[in-house]
Amino acid sequence: MKTISRVNRKIIRKEKLEKVNTDFTYWQTKSYQERLSALESIREEYNSWEYDNKQRFQRVYKIIKR
Repeated sequence: MKTISRVNRKIIRKEKLEKVNTDFTYWQTKSYQERLSALESIREEYNSWEYDNKQRFQRVYKIIKR
């Protein structure tokens, strides 16, 4: 059984505009694995909104050398 992790949206921080980092600098501080994990959770969350949790088969292509 696959578990779906959700994004914690309860943390709120107030900072001065001069000190606010951009999204790019934030994600640059994260490891490769953390970025992929966040991307996968965003993808799962989007699919649950868009397709109502109905996973479908993806197309599979096979390259044949002639």
